[in-house]
Amino acid sequence: MKFYNSVGPNPRMVRMFMAEKGFEVPKVDVDLRGGENRREPFLKVNPAGQLPALELDDGSVLAEITAICEYIDEVKKDTPSLIGDTPEERAKTRMWVRRIDLNIVEPAANGFRFSDGLKLFQNRIRCIPEAADGLKATARDKLAWLDGLMGSNPFVGGKNLTLADIFLFAFVDFMKAVGQPLDPANKNLTAWFERMKARPSAAA
Repeated sequence: MKFYNSVGPNPRMVRMFMAEKGFEVPKVDVDLRGGENRREPFLKVNPAGQLPALELDDGSVLAEITAICEYIDEVKKDTPSLIGDTPEERAKTRMWVRRIDLNIVEPAANGFRFSDGLKLFQNRIRCIPEAADGLKATARDKLAWLDGLMGSNPFVGGKNLTLADIFLFAFVDFMKAVGQPLDPANKNLTAWFERMKARPSAAA
């Protein structure tokens, strides 16, 4: 088994999840900035040309971050689940992951790709520069919405750390570095971010 790794929030999110689960696997670094992920031989690993990817012992490959994390959660049974122990808990985690992905991560990430990251992405994906400001605003609006829903809960979904927190943290930290910082008016999320940053897994 091996993990195809690179810079960026997607691989970091999976590395954090692995660290929280105590899941260790050899890593192969792929030069995303240089476009190595868009050429052979990596395209044989993941035809979508995206990172990260987890190659299993039988040679098959998992290549979507939530799928990789759910697989790790299921096979690493000697540590607490970060998805949930019951159908209800798992459904709630997946609900929050979906909300964060659609409402915050995708608009924020595309806002970056279509503006600050345009030089890197313009020859890799269809970019819509005129949409960048609106997408960034959408992510900001939904972060404020999430801040209100969290209230005094220590984590996004309540009392326990889940995949949703790790997913959101990796992207909020990345957004801060590319001109989309978390609004300090979001006091619940700001406190949550500092708690997440203090976890040892944040250094993964």
